[in-house]
Amino acid sequence: MKILVTGGAGFIGSHLCEFLVGKGHEVTALDDFTTGSAANLAGCLDSGNLRLVEGSILDPAAVSEGVRGKDAVFHLAAAVGVQTIINSPLHSLRVNLQGTENVVEAAVQHGVPFAIASTSEVYGKNDADGLHEDADRILGSPLLSRWSYAAAKGLDELMAHIRGTETGTPCVSYRLFNVVGPRQTGRYGMVLPRFVKQALRGEPITVYGDGNQRRCFGSVYDVVPAMVALLTTPAAFGKAVNLGGREEISIRGLAEKVRQITGSGSDIRLVPYDEAYGAGFEDMRRRMPDLSLARELIGYQARYGLDDIVRSVADAHQDRHRITQAAV
Repeated sequence: MKILVTGGAGFIGSHLCEFLVGKGHEVTALDDFTTGSAANLAGCLDSGNLRLVEGSILDPAAVSEGVRGKDAVFHLAAAVGVQTIINSPLHSLRVNLQGTENVVEAAVQHGVPFAIASTSEVYGKNDADGLHEDADRILGSPLLSRWSYAAAKGLDELMAHIRGTETGTPCVSYRLFNVVGPRQTGRYGMVLPRFVKQALRGEPITVYGDGNQRRCFGSVYDVVPAMVALLTTPAAFGKAVNLGGREEISIRGLAEKVRQITGSGSDIRLVPYDEAYGAGFEDMRRRMPDLSLARELIGYQARYGLDDIVRSVADAHQDRHRITQAAV
């Protein structure tokens, strides 16, 4: 198949490109390199089946050209990370709303099945035990930039659903719950790579808030194959599907696990939200997915436990450090 991956040089996008190339598909990765990097695709750039194109999803012509002649589109390009959303709220809205509209319209125009990456953020402050896809969304004030990402992604899902349904174009949305793994960076607020980097450097591991907020983390190696499987499963078309892991842990507990697995002597330091993000920041106390729909549709099971995930991230950071040192 000929496949377009927007955001293909990013964390999840690069893993998806590698997976697709490994299956023999011809992949075009479209990326503006705001958060992505060509280095993320080093493992498959020389395969002959990957083409990396610099371009923005805010450019309708570039998007349409990328979609034309493809058999499937995976839309992962987005403004991501808490720090990005807070520091650049208007630009983030434009990327996540206008950019997604450009991709959806191009896919519909060319009759290409498409998938969009959404987020567990759409559930907002709903802390139910096992968030099902039909669970209520509980969002804070729209004037707080903290919730602009969730609002935009919810509208992305709705746009994809409406356009896909009314035109008969196969589509699916993925609600991703804290997907982590090698190549993810902590620069934009992602917690696990930040913890690992601090632990390996012997710096204080900074936990925002009281550390009692609880999350589930999913491995990119579990999620990427599921993304591909869902776009080839007709029963999934028109649906939003949770993907991630079910192993719940507090953020303080995650810091302790990182310290233990890396053998670090780092202290754990609590940082108030106001100090980390500015005044008025809101967080949710718990976010845990119900993965029964993914299991019903494609037999989804999370194979990688949290210890495996932390080790993979730590190993990747150490490998990158050794490569950097060797090059100096």
